[in-house]
Amino acid sequence: MESITIHPTMPNNKDHKLHIAMLPWLAFGHMIPYLELAKLIAGKGHRISFISTPRNIDRLPPLPPNLSTLITFVKLPLPQNANLPEGAEATSDLPEDEVAHLKIAYDSLHQPITQFLTSSKPDWILFDFAPYWLPEIAQNLGIPTAFYSIMLAAVLSFAGPTSPEVPPDDRKLPEDYTVQPKWVPFPATVAWRLFEVLRLDKRITGDEKNASDKYRFIETLRGCDLIAVRSCAEFEQEWLSLLEVLHGKPVLPVGLLPPTPQDDNENVMWPSIKDWLDRQGKNTVVYVAFGTEAMPNQEEVTEIALGLEKSGLPFFWVLRTKQGSDAVKLPEGFEERNEGRGVVCRSWAPQLKILTHDSVGVFLSHSGWSSVVEVLTFGKPLVLLPMSNDQGLNARLFGEKKVGYELPRDERDGSFTSEVVAESLRMVIEKEEGKAYREKSKELKPLFGDRNRQDLYVDKFLDYLTVLTTNQRRRSI
Repeated sequence: MESITIHPTMPNNKDHKLHIAMLPWLAFGHMIPYLELAKLIAGKGHRISFISTPRNIDRLPPLPPNLSTLITFVKLPLPQNANLPEGAEATSDLPEDEVAHLKIAYDSLHQPITQFLTSSKPDWILFDFAPYWLPEIAQNLGIPTAFYSIMLAAVLSFAGPTSPEVPPDDRKLPEDYTVQPKWVPFPATVAWRLFEVLRLDKRITGDEKNASDKYRFIETLRGCDLIAVRSCAEFEQEWLSLLEVLHGKPVLPVGLLPPTPQDDNENVMWPSIKDWLDRQGKNTVVYVAFGTEAMPNQEEVTEIALGLEKSGLPFFWVLRTKQGSDAVKLPEGFEERNEGRGVVCRSWAPQLKILTHDSVGVFLSHSGWSSVVEVLTFGKPLVLLPMSNDQGLNARLFGEKKVGYELPRDERDGSFTSEVVAESLRMVIEKEEGKAYREKSKELKPLFGDRNRQDLYVDKFLDYLTVLTTNQRRRSI
């Protein structure tokens, strides 16, 4: 591990600086929010040890030069697993039904992580849901832990309680997960649709070889010393307060982590994209993207494409698909028929820049929290098409708050039609009944886009960690 010194230009308004280890799950939708928080913490003069596998670390965005001495990337090779293809170190490297093998390999990092923590002795560990075994290691070493959730407090609340003061979770049937949990004391629609539960069945139940995601979450929530959430009181105070009751421990929001502005010169594609956007009317363009890992299947791609066509609206679609025989195809003649009115981009696109453009009127999204933070930073409304994981729960909350309209689907199989796609987009972007979504998104723009306000959450979080660390050191003297 390289030596780390505090950069002389870093703010140093507090005498005590922390050394914090971070251990995110092996998904870029987790690693990137962890890295964003790491940069904010390092920007205040604290040291970070960011732990992941070699290939994942090599694929992360480069650090700003002023933080390079404060953030050390710790590369722990993933133990060999016969069920994992060579080079598969992140969920994006695998089909969804093979991610369980990655979790099994990840659990094998138990020993090297113990060795690293023993030698480095960080003041705190911020860790993700997957290494549910970490609190026991940390406790044996006398290191306090914080579960840093990149998911909303509402999603964590749905996972269930660990406090003996709250009645235990007795859900067993898929239908039990489609209604409001009994421990939520206020009206809420945050629950899964039946098709979402059926798709996530193995994640909920697990098997003899692999701990379920539900078990990992509950044991993580039970074992950590405090819970840190990528959220803020202004957005979901009632859910943050409920989390404290459910787990009987402190819950600290760390802010929304709004995206960092990008340099206009960093992407060679941007000038041509901007030229196309400049030629569209204000608030007329449908921007379509489903994050780094959510990939619609062939039937879904067909209905989305035909729905965009039927809407009559200009669109910019970032379409990521699998390679080879599993690759999905657009309807025959689709791109030719929509030439000029629509763009299909099959590579990475500068999402932040696109969302800032005045021509964009709605974002058709998978409901991933990072993407929603980005779009609300610029005050744009959403049409929501959740794909997997926590996205369905997110969509219910966003629907309650009128920042996104969830596209209607069949309850049992999740199917939808091109007519519904077209009607939903037109409603949110131009019709009277979509006005509530347009206005609410603009109303939240000052909250999501206020970097100073969100930065105060990080300050309060670090103050809390510092006080606890200082008190612990005094007791040990």
